[in-house]
Amino acid sequence: MNIKEQLLQEIEKAPSATLKEVLDFLLFVRAKELQQEQQEISLLSESSLAEEWLTPEEDEAWQHL
Repeated sequence: MNIKEQLLQEIEKAPSATLKEVLDFLLFVRAKELQQEQQEISLLSESSLAEEWLTPEEDEAWQHL
């Protein structure tokens, strides 16, 4: 029996209050994973964006702010 089957079996036995907690935890973990993925993407794109943004022309364009 794999993990998904075990979870489904336990879900069938669990009371509603427990199911709510499990769902909240699962959604929390998924949100955390998504946040980590987005952070990794940001870090990976940082160097390529720096090539375009960290130029004297860009500094001059934004100097008035």
